[in-house]
Amino acid sequence: MKFGKVIGRCSFLFFFGIIFDVVGLVLLLIGIFASFTAWDFYIYTGAIIIALSLVFWILWYTGNVEISNKELELIL
Repeated sequence: MKFGKVIGRCSFLFFFGIIFDVVGLVLLLIGIFASFTAWDFYIYTGAIIIALSLVFWILWYTGNVEISNKELELIL
């Protein structure tokens, strides 16, 4: 299978979703396992970034939905 076939047409949204997920997860894990005085900042920031990545995933999915011309009633 080609890599582009898996990602779809909106590859930039796919990569933004991956980046936001990874950064959010790293911050979340730093907040949980590191002994910082501001641990709550890292936990909340990581959770917010992961929640914001949902926007990119929804946009990526919406951009990859295919609708035929028959379904759109564009056939003359």
